[in-house]
Amino acid sequence: MSDVSRRPVPGIADDGDAFHFCSTCAFSAACLESGYDKSLLRDLHVLVEHIGPFHEGEHIFREGDPFTAIAAVRSGTVKTYVTDHEGREHVQGFFLPGEVIGLNAISQARYPSNAIALDSVVLCRFSFPNIAALATRMPGLQQQLFKLLSLDIGKATLLSGNFSADERMAAFLITLSRRYAARGFSPNRFLLTMTRTDIANYLRLASETVSRVFRRFQDEGMIQVERREIELKDRKQLETLAENVLRST
Repeated sequence: MSDVSRRPVPGIADDGDAFHFCSTCAFSAACLESGYDKSLLRDLHVLVEHIGPFHEGEHIFREGDPFTAIAAVRSGTVKTYVTDHEGREHVQGFFLPGEVIGLNAISQARYPSNAIALDSVVLCRFSFPNIAALATRMPGLQQQLFKLLSLDIGKATLLSGNFSADERMAAFLITLSRRYAARGFSPNRFLLTMTRTDIANYLRLASETVSRVFRRFQDEGMIQVERREIELKDRKQLETLAENVLRST
């Protein structure tokens, strides 16, 4: 059984309540625009449950688990990956607060990949059958679901194309920056919760290449790295390097 079905955990700091959505909720804007607050969704049996915390290294769901719910990351970072027949791991993506995991399971009704917590992760779980039924009555919610699906598909373009290591890394950093900014966090200073090995795997580069690119970017004054904290010092130069990659996303 999928770990995403674990029971809700009380006592976690919350900026939402019985009537108000959390600030990072992926669906709050669409619901509120249609006149639905959290209490009305509860009356319609569309339960929004906080689940977790999942600790670093703990699986949220595994490839092949039955799909019954999508989950929005409320705090922490989630990595999705698959393992091939030779036991090699292939990182598919990283999900930040406000982003939704499990969308790629809709067609097969089973999760096609694994999801694992990179730090302490809390999720908001939505019953997919219920939220899909509600979307037929709420054009705004349906549009948001389509948008999330489109974003999920679009992330794969970062891995395709004949781009250099510098271009891929710059695009990765700028994309992370924009995603953090969209959720009210600093766009220029943030933690890389994923390891260098995971970044290399995701960008389809060697770990040594990622380390060299980081050092070169730092030597050229584009970034400042201190352990896992990174500061973007020259966004303009990074955006110029990332231009060809981001144009295709």
